[in-house]
Amino acid sequence: MAEIERESMDYDVVIVGGGPAGLSAAIRLKQLDPDLSVVLLEKGSEIGAHILSGAVLDPSGLDALLPDWRERGAPVTTAVTDDRFYLLGPSGEIRIPNWPMPKLMSNHGNYIVSMANVCRWMAGIAEEMGVEIFPGMAASQLVVEDGVLKGVVAGEFGLDKDRQPGPNYEPGMELRGKYVLIAEGVRGSLAKQAIARWGLSEGRDPQKFGLGMKEIWEVRPEVHHLGRVVHTMGWPLGSNAGGGSFMYHAEGNQIALGFVVHLNYANPWLYPYMEFQRFKHHPLIAEVLKGGKRVAYGARAISEGGWQSVPKLAFPGGALLGCSAGFVNVPRIKGNHNAMLSGKAAAEAVQAAIAAGREGDELVAYADAIATGPIAADLKPVRNVKPLWSRYGLTASLALGGLDMWANSLLGNRSPFGTLSHGKTDAAATGKAKDFKPIDYPRPDGVLSFDRLTNVAFSFTNHDESQPAHLTLKDPSIPIGVNLPEYAEPAQRYCPAGVYEVLRDEDGSNPRFQINFQNCVHCKTCDIKDPSQNIDWVTPQGGDGPNYPNM
Repeated sequence: MAEIERESMDYDVVIVGGGPAGLSAAIRLKQLDPDLSVVLLEKGSEIGAHILSGAVLDPSGLDALLPDWRERGAPVTTAVTDDRFYLLGPSGEIRIPNWPMPKLMSNHGNYIVSMANVCRWMAGIAEEMGVEIFPGMAASQLVVEDGVLKGVVAGEFGLDKDRQPGPNYEPGMELRGKYVLIAEGVRGSLAKQAIARWGLSEGRDPQKFGLGMKEIWEVRPEVHHLGRVVHTMGWPLGSNAGGGSFMYHAEGNQIALGFVVHLNYANPWLYPYMEFQRFKHHPLIAEVLKGGKRVAYGARAISEGGWQSVPKLAFPGGALLGCSAGFVNVPRIKGNHNAMLSGKAAAEAVQAAIAAGREGDELVAYADAIATGPIAADLKPVRNVKPLWSRYGLTASLALGGLDMWANSLLGNRSPFGTLSHGKTDAAATGKAKDFKPIDYPRPDGVLSFDRLTNVAFSFTNHDESQPAHLTLKDPSIPIGVNLPEYAEPAQRYCPAGVYEVLRDEDGSNPRFQINFQNCVHCKTCDIKDPSQNIDWVTPQGGDGPNYPNM
């Protein structure tokens, strides 16, 4: 495409992403210096539209950022009252006692929340402080000059299906800042560009990921227990994959029901979405759902690499925040508090740099604050839990992971294992189809379990069909020429929204790969798990994608 001339707008700070990390950075910047000009870009149609999280919130991030959050009316009101862990078998369960678990695993003092609604509340505070928030503005390109990040391109509309300007093309704008903070969430497209351009993952372990799928249900009052938190492991995944579930009893007789599959599974026949649907028929879960109503569905990838996979955080003119950096504590299934803390730390480093007259340098103070502060203290003690699970499976890792967390807690992070490496990427972990047996999944019953397309309707996803597909193939021949014969084209199964299909003629001949990008819920699983690393997720037009009400 020919060079495009764009108008530009200048700010002190440009923030990409309206999640907890980006909003915390915006708020903290204005706390420190109300005169700073701050703009926040959000690709969703509104703040919260693309936010999906469990979520049991550790309030430490809010406490640090907004100590008076209770008085301000934060939608953080349902305290955890009951914390339960179960190991599931096909028809029964064993409750794992709480007492042997390290203190860090306790949910005492935490809250069941909708992070989408928490972010909407935070956005209101940011706007009151003078932050300019532009929803529906997808940031699609980095603006780099002389090796320094100067801004981003946002708001490009009207590309045709060949990614060329169409008749209603709008080139978007360059939003420039003295610093640019990237807080797009997991596997963000700009974060990928920045990591590659500045070599931010060199010397680090590869990032690891899980696929989290979530439904919100309205259930019968007699089976609802406000404040109860339930986590399970085991069935139905068994030895096929790591992962587990959560069930959080929230306000209004609603439960947040989620299922996580670690994306380092080997069997390409595994179908994560159908594992989730099968899981709901376990007696422990089915008894709660029976007579209830599903009201929302969504999915997103989760960063699971932990401390050893965190990339270099700062580079000339910019920094990675929150899940763009990978600050999730995997055994706790929590990252929102660390996202907030990273936003706060980044804002403090940026404000100090601007006050000192610096512009576009490397925010070493931010990286140092993360390495010596509460985020490192949260992630280092659990750094071996994920690699232990990957190496030894569920049963052994329960004991070894617990021992390791206790040792780290008692000995100042001096684990008997040291720091274990993750090894392969999730894509490289995918095995050949011939080495595994296909898995026979029960058909969804339409009562407790549902087919993908029916459920996607409950994510309220919409994409303008005239735009180019935002799921791009580096080589269009690979899905049928390589992935189908070698891996039975796993994109058909790992996508939780039914985006990818292999179509054939009536006699089974002439296989062809179809991308139904209109279904995409922006989970990024394809970008992560494709064994040929041939799929590149780029931003669609701003405002497109899911419209989660209160995920």
